[in-house]
Amino acid sequence: MRVQASPARRNRARLAVSLLAVMILALGFVVRLVDIQVVRAAELNSEAEGNRSIPVTTYGTRGDIIDRNGVPLAASVMRYDITAAPANIRDFKRRLDDGTTLTISVDRALEEIAAITGQDAAALKTLVHDALRDTPDSLWMLVEKGITGEQLGKVQALRIPWVYFENRPSRTYPNGAVAGNLVGFIGTDGPQAGLEYSADTCIAATNGSSTYERSGDGVRLPGSTVVQEEAVDGGTLHLTIDSDLQWFAQQALAEQAMAVGAEWATATVVQVDNGHILAAADWPSVDPNDVNASNVNDLGSRLFTAPYEPGSTFKAMTVAMMIDAGLVSPTTKLIAPGRFTIPGGYGEITDAWAHDDLPYTVAGILANSSNTGISVLTDMMSAEKRHAYMEAFGVGSKTAVGFLGEDAGKITDPAALDVITNYTEMFGQGITATSAQVASIYQTLGNGGVRMPLTLVTGCEHPDGTIDHLPPTDGVRVVSEKAADETVQILENVISQGGLRHNAQIPGYRVAAKTGTAEVAENGRYGGQRIVSVAGLAPAEDPKYVVVVTIGKPDTMKTSAAAAPTFKKIMTQVLTTYRVTPSTVPAPNIPLTW
Repeated sequence: MRVQASPARRNRARLAVSLLAVMILALGFVVRLVDIQVVRAAELNSEAEGNRSIPVTTYGTRGDIIDRNGVPLAASVMRYDITAAPANIRDFKRRLDDGTTLTISVDRALEEIAAITGQDAAALKTLVHDALRDTPDSLWMLVEKGITGEQLGKVQALRIPWVYFENRPSRTYPNGAVAGNLVGFIGTDGPQAGLEYSADTCIAATNGSSTYERSGDGVRLPGSTVVQEEAVDGGTLHLTIDSDLQWFAQQALAEQAMAVGAEWATATVVQVDNGHILAAADWPSVDPNDVNASNVNDLGSRLFTAPYEPGSTFKAMTVAMMIDAGLVSPTTKLIAPGRFTIPGGYGEITDAWAHDDLPYTVAGILANSSNTGISVLTDMMSAEKRHAYMEAFGVGSKTAVGFLGEDAGKITDPAALDVITNYTEMFGQGITATSAQVASIYQTLGNGGVRMPLTLVTGCEHPDGTIDHLPPTDGVRVVSEKAADETVQILENVISQGGLRHNAQIPGYRVAAKTGTAEVAENGRYGGQRIVSVAGLAPAEDPKYVVVVTIGKPDTMKTSAAAAPTFKKIMTQVLTTYRVTPSTVPAPNIPLTW
């Protein structure tokens, strides 16, 4: 006989089974919760964060390069990169102005982007479809870089949900080729030339980083950006260059260089009392906005990097050192022989014109640019002492500017000096210097014998207000004030009585200058090429500015007459620009012969 459980007992059993099932289910949830929140918490949090947090580089702004008046020669402008997340790229619906919606395919969206950015639509489609095939889960790809703000606005107006934008400061050169050879340029691999490269520690920015969160459909969540590291802007590089004067010098130089068929040319303007370079022109010039239009050999500044035999512009330095040493005065009477015989039978030195022995004063030797007369002066001083003077004038050493690729020129050690160069280096042959070094020599003479360091950069101003990259400012006495002033007075005769009286005089001003016509050595021998120059100061009674014009390898005019008109044009502009008071005292009358 089977006994059946009472209804009450059956109900209790069902309840117990149900409770047990609930407890087992709850225990499963607890185990799963522990696994998620404790055991695998770090892993899952990282995975979730990776799915919704997007890292972004925040770009600092590269500092400006500005002239002495604050005019930007190099500046940064904001450009924008278009990016996309392949994982989110798909057709989408665009709401139109009339309230209806239109399905936009991926290809159509890419065509719309290309129409704005100027990209090839087919190439853009290939780029994106390759990414969808090869990296379909990727959250980032570059669609186009460096679009303008105007283009950015147009692309944003397309309201493509899987397109994003990143800021990217870019370099621009507002004045184009003005000082382009000095400023340099930025390439795809960063700074490539000029001050952009050498002053990078000043103007370079430090990039930062941040993250933002996106929703499941890839849309950036407002207010979700978190900055991990702030970007730091670069400093402002202050130059001594006057951009207006620089422009004028470049134009005047280019006009004459092309007229005489030159291979290259330079012109520099230096302020006498402090050595500041107000203009440093090169031809051919470089537009940093379009570097590919320039020959690679023209990308630097030949004013600093191209040494040459300066020729007779060196004679002013030779006379100054002789006067300083007390060996001669401007009126000392000497004979400039028609032919100077080099001791030891090593040949003869002659002048550019044939003549018999000439009774010249020291002033006459310099004013008439006599090589034979300079050779007579050379015998008055030891090679060691002459070498020391030249070094003091800055010959054989890079200038304080330290321009990228700057050349120190060549000066022979007295112990290794051959008999011929012993004489020729005193009139600028067998020795090399840059145009900047020649300008420094004339700055020294104009500054009463004190050589100031040539200066192109006055400092770097950082965003926090600190200033560094300060240039040296201490002058060095090279010759006495008397020797310097008397040499400048002699140089006035080149303008008033010499070969420059017709094309370098400036009405109302006393000008002191010296010409140079140097032969160019080719394959170890002097050939038919010439480098011609004019270096001078004004006003001669109280020199304020130095101008040096050098023209390399002209075709149609191979004398210093090729450089004289440009010297006059630039010096006239300098005196006008800085409102220099015209001369009121007449030039001294120094006898050139006896």
